[in-house]
Amino acid sequence: MRLKHTCLTAGVVFALLWMVPFAAEAQNLGQRAVMGAVVDANSTPVAGATVFLRDLKSKNIRSFTSVEHGRFRFAQVNMAEDHELWAEKDGRKSAVKSISSWDARKEIEVDLKLK
Repeated sequence: MRLKHTCLTAGVVFALLWMVPFAAEAQNLGQRAVMGAVVDANSTPVAGATVFLRDLKSKNIRSFTSVEHGRFRFAQVNMAEDHELWAEKDGRKSAVKSISSWDARKEIEVDLKLK
């Protein structure tokens, strides 16, 4: 009877150890930076536009006001989640861009054109 208990325990330990690398990998997807520039219809940089980044799972929205040369940057964006990105200023809005969790890049550069 003791032999069966030992075999069962060894089997459970083996199964858990086999799963550890996958669990660690899933939790270690990391963070990325999403950056770019906001431009108008003539491709002139737009400072003072509000750029929005929405996490599609949690529905949380972060915002950033574009600075000189229309630049914006979001740091610590969860790579395991899908996001949407767009800009707005003075009643004008850019198209919504998608950022996929399948995209493995650590830095994503996106330009947003106000219409």
